[in-house]
Amino acid sequence: MLPNPTLDQLQVFLTVAETGSFSAASRALNRAQSVVSYTIANLEAQLEVPLFERSGARQPKLTEAGKAMLEDARRILGDLQVMRARVKSLREGLEAEVSVAISVMVPSRALVDVLHEFREMFPSVSLSLNVGELGMVMDLVLSGKATIGIGGAVVKQDDSIVTERIGHSFMLPVAAHNHPLAGIGRPLTLGDVREEVQLVVTDASGRTKGRDFNVLSYKTWRVSDIATKHQLIRAGLGWGGLPASVIHDDLTSGTLVHLDLDAYEQGEYPIYSVRQLANPPGPAATWMIDAFRTRLSACPSQVDFHAQIAELQEAGTPLAAE
Repeated sequence: MLPNPTLDQLQVFLTVAETGSFSAASRALNRAQSVVSYTIANLEAQLEVPLFERSGARQPKLTEAGKAMLEDARRILGDLQVMRARVKSLREGLEAEVSVAISVMVPSRALVDVLHEFREMFPSVSLSLNVGELGMVMDLVLSGKATIGIGGAVVKQDDSIVTERIGHSFMLPVAAHNHPLAGIGRPLTLGDVREEVQLVVTDASGRTKGRDFNVLSYKTWRVSDIATKHQLIRAGLGWGGLPASVIHDDLTSGTLVHLDLDAYEQGEYPIYSVRQLANPPGPAATWMIDAFRTRLSACPSQVDFHAQIAELQEAGTPLAAE
């Protein structure tokens, strides 16, 4: 007779594998450890293969058969989540509220334009908007505090999260026009910036703990958010990277100067829409994702951005930020 494992057995198996022990799985599932062990034993009996190596180890270790089964279990339970989510979406219809987490890397003009249209399209839908730095967008989605997230910094893949690239952004190293680095008049080296204060945003989510991105100076001042970092750099208290959309006007007016620093990685990086697999967006949230995709896909490349800034500086004509 062919094995016919239940969804409950697969869920217990997946939980034991992910938590690393039968006792941890029993706490996660709120079941007695004996029930968890009995469920796994029944599953192994049905499949006629051992899933865990139990002898000689404090914690159960997956066998080769268990590793193969783990991928199947994840896929089956993932498909079940998709089916449940689809039914929920069909049953509930238009959302009463859309909760959105937005990264500071999303251009403010794109955000304002989307929200203007959103208000016209869905006047009965309430909006909750959270602005997050670095890993906070992912945290807000994972915790359920945000229905969708728009941002980058997908530091770690998660099977419960669906991500889709919808645009790009980039950071530029800058300093105030009267900062020592701005007056060097040649491409900068690491030696030029090592002893200058660099302003760095701390990731409150903890998702990037222990990892620094483009931190090149020995002296760092760490701040909680991009807005504070922006103001301190404008005041000449240090140098650092800022989103291009945030500093568009500052570069045009000459308040800030782009630093020609090869050691600072300035490549474009993607912006994603992020949502929980088990909580698909309704009509209003789906419209919002598409609207952001339309605007963000039209954002200029770095080359075009620099060309635009140079043209505006020559003309002496300030322009609103992208």
